[in-house]
Amino acid sequence: MIILFLAKSNPKETLREHTEELRSRYEILRKAYGRSFEERIWTLLRYAVDYHDAGKAHEPFQLKILKALGEEVTLMKDLEVPHNYLSPFLLPEAVFTLPKKDYQALIQAIAFHHERNVEPDRDLIERALSEDLWPKLADINEHLAIEGSNLKKRSNRILIEMKKRIKYSDRKTNYVDYVLLKGLLHRLDHAASAHVPIEVDSEQDFKQLVDQGFAKLASDKKIPVEQVYRELQTYAHEHRKENLIIIAQTGMGKTEAALLWASNNKTFFTLPLRVSINALFDRVYRKMNYKNVGLLHSSSMDYLTENLEEDWEVVSEQSRHFASKLLFTTIDQILKFPFLYRGYEKELATMAYSSLVIDEIQAYDPKIAAVLIRALEMIYLVGGRFLLMTATLPSIYLETLQESEIIPQEAFQVKTFVDDTVIRHRIVLVEKPIVEDVEKMIALAETKKVLVIANTVKQAMELYGMIREKTDKVRVFHSMYIQKHRAMIEKELLAFDDNEQATGIWVTTQLVEASIDIDFDVLFTEAATLDSLCQRFGRCYRRRQYGKTGPNVFIYTVEPSGAGYIYDEEILERSITLLKSFSGEILPESEKVKLVSELYKRDNLKDTEFLKKFDGALEQLNIFDDYTLSNKDAQKLLRDIQAELVIPCDVYDNHSYLFEELEQVDKEERAELRRQITKLTVSLRKNATRGRTRKIPHKGKKQNGEEYYLLPWIQILDLKYEFNEVSKTGLGVLLDQEIDNQI
Repeated sequence: MIILFLAKSNPKETLREHTEELRSRYEILRKAYGRSFEERIWTLLRYAVDYHDAGKAHEPFQLKILKALGEEVTLMKDLEVPHNYLSPFLLPEAVFTLPKKDYQALIQAIAFHHERNVEPDRDLIERALSEDLWPKLADINEHLAIEGSNLKKRSNRILIEMKKRIKYSDRKTNYVDYVLLKGLLHRLDHAASAHVPIEVDSEQDFKQLVDQGFAKLASDKKIPVEQVYRELQTYAHEHRKENLIIIAQTGMGKTEAALLWASNNKTFFTLPLRVSINALFDRVYRKMNYKNVGLLHSSSMDYLTENLEEDWEVVSEQSRHFASKLLFTTIDQILKFPFLYRGYEKELATMAYSSLVIDEIQAYDPKIAAVLIRALEMIYLVGGRFLLMTATLPSIYLETLQESEIIPQEAFQVKTFVDDTVIRHRIVLVEKPIVEDVEKMIALAETKKVLVIANTVKQAMELYGMIREKTDKVRVFHSMYIQKHRAMIEKELLAFDDNEQATGIWVTTQLVEASIDIDFDVLFTEAATLDSLCQRFGRCYRRRQYGKTGPNVFIYTVEPSGAGYIYDEEILERSITLLKSFSGEILPESEKVKLVSELYKRDNLKDTEFLKKFDGALEQLNIFDDYTLSNKDAQKLLRDIQAELVIPCDVYDNHSYLFEELEQVDKEERAELRRQITKLTVSLRKNATRGRTRKIPHKGKKQNGEEYYLLPWIQILDLKYEFNEVSKTGLGVLLDQEIDNQI
């Protein structure tokens, strides 16, 4: 008779059933990506799969499961040991015929597949083994179909291996093996527990998607589809087995190039802004008709529920577990591992058999860019591949990679693609504040699509107010709208861009620099750093050739807002100086690349805040101790820690029924209500909200009667909010109109 041991209570699942779920996923993973690792790694991983939860046969654990199932039992807390600390002592004797570095990595992968706040206790572990587990070893082996041993003679060796944790900072010979074993075990375990696939559509080659898109053009020209490829796309596909850094101007087909480079590899595609990621996901899902694409960021669930009529839950679940063959995501979801947080190996091990695309690295804060560069080093170390794509690349980032002690220079190719025969921008530097040229904007807007970009929301609102007094052909878009309204305005802006007959003015902030695919006739912009300006240029004559003698880009150099806190003042001034020789002239694409490269050379950045932030972040990463941070801690560090999620007080008042419902419903219904409430929030810098926020008062109750706040991560903002959902217009959060909440 086989004795049944339980692994989980919800849903009820035996230890054998749970282990079989891992075994089946192991076979799928091995079949799909077996070529990525040595046979030795797959052998060790199978041991990890078979034995990782053997310690759950421990009597105190079994009693806890029975209690959770409603049975009346007496718990054995005095003998309770975390099951993951017990499992290595049930491994087969054959493991110890392997090289020491192999069984050391295996033992630690099993022992720490759950990261505990409690250290292994030798005396308690030995008691649990001697009094409970080893005496019933035959039953455990029969139940799990394994060949576990009584490793009493090896127990001292196992305890020693559990005490000396393998760390990135040491980078011993078996560090990579350990990351692969522990990280892949995490993936298998989490997917098995959630009953979701480990990998989906692993046979897909993304070249097929690109070829399908180009098929009609090739057919019309009666040429092979490969001849439709542009130079960039051909290069990317030819070098698909290499690490690449590609600098390419807007409009060269970078997305297709990335897919051709990714080829048949599992691929993560990252962008700085969620709206850009959503747009690319939509393009692949709908236009390329590839339904196994994934989407993962902080509000991806909302986007999927609103935009997919069916299968949104499947897409969401597969994305969350990294099962998608192609996943569009933000860096905070998959590139936190440089912080060496507890459990980081799951992300890093997945990268070991994947391809990573980082698009527009120059759009990130220098502190974040430092993390990304460290991430590339770690990916290279474990055997993954990367593609860095950007319109302009700050030299400091390339210099840092070229000086890396981990990535040799010959391990990646750097290539620039520009076409100076395509003229897009004739610029002029205007030596006055932007607010003094409102009349010119209005005059041009009679016959053209005019884009106005301010450096700050305050300046954008001021410009909008001045223009609105003289014409109603103006709209405004910035970051201070709640998520629900921001999505509405984005659709309005895209519709305006699509309408060939439309004319008028849109006043925006740098929010549109790399986030929205629009093509306006004229750009008025405050002076900013060169990389930011080049992104702004890409919103004007994006898809056309410019052949007129007058400028289509006006850059205002006097009193630009945000100098000194949004943009490094010294870099901003140098940017203006570098552009002066082109004022009134065509600015070729190759010059944009050269100017940004020159501006951001290390020697030219001395004493700037930019360089201090970048070098400071690199230094901080060097002193991080492994396993000190939690996953959430790492995610906060990669997100804008200066931001706060708030709901304007009048929006809160108008939707008070949602919060009242939240107090009454059970956990499952709360998830949907929280999604609805999240759409009513806006992320603002803390310096804008300081002294103007208060807690959301709604509370829930624990089983013991203790109260807790239901939404501690959201604050009520005591500032007025303006938006008309019918006309889809309004100023959003009104920074200068504080609410007096004193009664």
